[in-house]
Amino acid sequence: MYINETHVRVRYGESDRMGYAYYGNYPLYYEVGRTEMLRTLGLSYKEMEDSGIILPVINLQSNYLAPAFYDDLLTVKTYLRELPAVRIRFEYEIYNSKGEKLNYGETTLVFTNAVSRKPCRPPEYFMQRVRAFFK
Repeated sequence: MYINETHVRVRYGESDRMGYAYYGNYPLYYEVGRTEMLRTLGLSYKEMEDSGIILPVINLQSNYLAPAFYDDLLTVKTYLRELPAVRIRFEYEIYNSKGEKLNYGETTLVFTNAVSRKPCRPPEYFMQRVRAFFK
């Protein structure tokens, strides 16, 4: 299993008049967590896309426990609990600065050949980076 933490601040444009973070922004926070997790492994979406691999999301689940507010500094914990095959599943937990869990969810993405648009196995360089966490 691999876990990464990153921080995101709720910006003014992500909140409503009452100061609540809009619920539709949580998938964006997940994406920040996922992108930063890959970056800590020395991987990037851009490099994969440039090499002909895209990762469309095929499933998204989000569970809301308590609101985040404008200017809150959130901690996004991203979990990779299983070695990916054609699909890769990320789990997320979002906490406020008091350590209160506000949200949890998951996304499933599919490694896809950018030209054929067909599912494919992850590139070997990707697998080399993540295999070490599943021994």
